[in-house]
Amino acid sequence: MASEEDQGLPERPKGEESGAPSKNALKKAAKEKEKAEKAAKRQEQERQEKEKADTNDTAKHLYGKLPDGIAPKGNKNAPPATRLRDLSVEFEGREVTIRARVHNARGQSAKLAFLDLRQRTENIQAVIAEGGENGISRQMVKWVGGLNRESIVLVTGLVKAPMEPVHSTTISNLEIHVEKVFVVSEGPVQLPMQVKDAMRPPPIGEEEEREGQVDSQGTPIVNLSTRLDNRVLSLRTPTDQAIFHINGAVCELFREFMIKNHFQEIQSTKIAGAATEGGSGVFEINYFNSPAFLTQSPQFYKQMAIAGDMERVFEIGPVFRAENSNTTRHLTEFTGLDFEMEIQENWEEVIDMSEDLLIFIFNGLRERCKYWMGVIQREYPDAGNFQIPEGRAPRLKFSEGIQMLKEAGIEASADEDISTTNEKTLGRLVLQKYSTDFYFLTHYPTAARPFYTHTSPSSPHLSHSFDAFMRGQEIVSGAQRWHDPAALIRRMRAMQPPLDPDSEGFKHYVDAFRMGCAPHGGGGFGLNRITALWLGLGNVRQATMFPRDPGRKAP
Repeated sequence: MASEEDQGLPERPKGEESGAPSKNALKKAAKEKEKAEKAAKRQEQERQEKEKADTNDTAKHLYGKLPDGIAPKGNKNAPPATRLRDLSVEFEGREVTIRARVHNARGQSAKLAFLDLRQRTENIQAVIAEGGENGISRQMVKWVGGLNRESIVLVTGLVKAPMEPVHSTTISNLEIHVEKVFVVSEGPVQLPMQVKDAMRPPPIGEEEEREGQVDSQGTPIVNLSTRLDNRVLSLRTPTDQAIFHINGAVCELFREFMIKNHFQEIQSTKIAGAATEGGSGVFEINYFNSPAFLTQSPQFYKQMAIAGDMERVFEIGPVFRAENSNTTRHLTEFTGLDFEMEIQENWEEVIDMSEDLLIFIFNGLRERCKYWMGVIQREYPDAGNFQIPEGRAPRLKFSEGIQMLKEAGIEASADEDISTTNEKTLGRLVLQKYSTDFYFLTHYPTAARPFYTHTSPSSPHLSHSFDAFMRGQEIVSGAQRWHDPAALIRRMRAMQPPLDPDSEGFKHYVDAFRMGCAPHGGGGFGLNRITALWLGLGNVRQATMFPRDPGRKAP
């Protein structure tokens, strides 16, 4: 007997109580079955066609994907893979094997396809055609023409001269007639950006961060932010390859000069127990549940090494600055090139050393990096067009630089540091007057320098300090340091706010001078800024592999 609650329910359709499907459900199921059968039939047909094609493909041993990307062992006398950079007309008619990336692939017809093969800074056209001595099949031509961009391939073929120069490649007077192609590593179907689109300078200034820009021909313009977000792809461009070769060359030249001049390389710590050098712009970290800080520079440790009788020291290492500066020349982490040396007679020995060092680096880049400079000049024609004076670089006192600005109608104070805008203006004025992009400013106001900077005995409001400039931008900051502990302590206590020489952050540093230390001085260079200014790049981030700034901490 039905309950009172059941009596109010609507009557169910016939068959629903037994769970039988409705007519609509049966029709839908029949359609799904028919659709699945057709798909299975189509797949089977495609499989059979492919199997038949593979059976008829006489060239299937000449192409495909290498297992684990490693070529099988073959003739032990076979020549090693050839670098595109080494190709010349002497290779014409010879068989070569090249491992390169697919910069572009296109099928011209069922019988003909082209590859644009890129290897670091060079690219060359490769041609594959049906037939020939190796019996190239249509299946192989089609497969090659459909290769994904940025795939790494191992290509064997004959080097020949094209009927006409190939203007779309850096190697225009040669091409490769393909005999074999194997995929070492397959690129994705879709890339977040095309390497070819990043092979032009990024927009600068107000246009820098605009998305969706295209040139007059409708080709996308890849801004710097997109390049840095996809750094692995941007590093594959010839220009980036060359930029970071130049970066390495600057380090190599710096180290070579230092060693020749009897400097000892050191590696100082980057973790300090207290905020030093004034306490601002420091990154705090958790050091086993107690606070610690990333060092702003190796300054204290260079000086302590001098107090330890090492006489001359240098270091190449990271520098951390917690400064919220979003400019084209500032980073929160960069590579510093630092040195410190005993002074024998005059504090300007430190300036002499800095100048000799920089001239050595500039001349070394010109002499040793001609090929890489040529690569960069494809995009930046003025790269390396840096005017160096004959003889010594101009050394202007800070007050003289201020006077030059005032004479040009620029407001500037002799009692405080020069602004970035005025630095650039002064650089143009120096270039006009002295025909050089490289010069020094000396004797900065004491108030504009750190507490460890030695003041001038005759003019205590001025310091024994200097900056070096490239194209109107500072690349080196240096000075004589206090070595007399009493004078150092007085200077620390005179700072605003005062610094405590017996605090955790300063005690060991000050103690080094209490134990006796020779007069000394030194300087610090920014590697990334030197490279960017030497090449005339618009932004220091272009010369930094994985830049860090207030808005970027990845990749």
